[in-house]
Amino acid sequence: MSEYRAPRQEPPQRIAKLLARAGVASRREIERMIAEGRIALDGVTLATPATLLTSLKGITVDGKPIKAAAPARLFLFNKPTGVLTTERDPQGRPTIYDRLPKGLPRVMPIGRLDMNTEGLLLLTSDGGYKRQMELPASGVPRTYRARAYGQISQQQLETLAEGISIGGVQYGSINANLERRTGANVWIELTLTEGKNREVRRVLEHLGLKVSRLIRVAYGPYLLGDLAMGAVVEVKAQGTRGR
Repeated sequence: MSEYRAPRQEPPQRIAKLLARAGVASRREIERMIAEGRIALDGVTLATPATLLTSLKGITVDGKPIKAAAPARLFLFNKPTGVLTTERDPQGRPTIYDRLPKGLPRVMPIGRLDMNTEGLLLLTSDGGYKRQMELPASGVPRTYRARAYGQISQQQLETLAEGISIGGVQYGSINANLERRTGANVWIELTLTEGKNREVRRVLEHLGLKVSRLIRVAYGPYLLGDLAMGAVVEVKAQGTRGR
């Protein structure tokens, strides 16, 4: 298993970034909290997430002081199907937070898996690392194994390396390999770097396949391996700096 190397921090930084690093919320959520007047510095309500600070000293959220950020942590979670990758669902459907073990620090998912997709989901307390791993410009590869009903050839799959446009949406290069056939089904391994919403399903459906199971088996250097369904394991941190 690869070691987690947290990104270095250089002051001054935007408060939204510092609070995300501290595990308060994602940057986007923090921006909303600032707009709602919930975050203050030395008792003065902040008006912009672009405020530059060297530390969180004097910062309060809903009137409560923010403690110095604990060392960043990273976990691997084997997400089961039937749960959403979100903290709360207006419709009351189960989320990953309903399935995570007690005692974890506040963690945020890196990327998403839709409700019916299972497999590797990275969870981190470090908002900066989350953003770094998610940005398309970072080019972090994600690998999936898909079971699908229908007929497909390796030659057809190789055309995905050039990218494909579906319904006006352009998908980047996908490295796809036909693993095996089992009756009327095929197993396909796909590696991509963009991670657009439901990308794998839409691309395979465009090729005439019906996906019945989708598993993410790798995200960047991190592998699902033999991690049991619903289990969580922490990745040993290296190079994490005190904050």
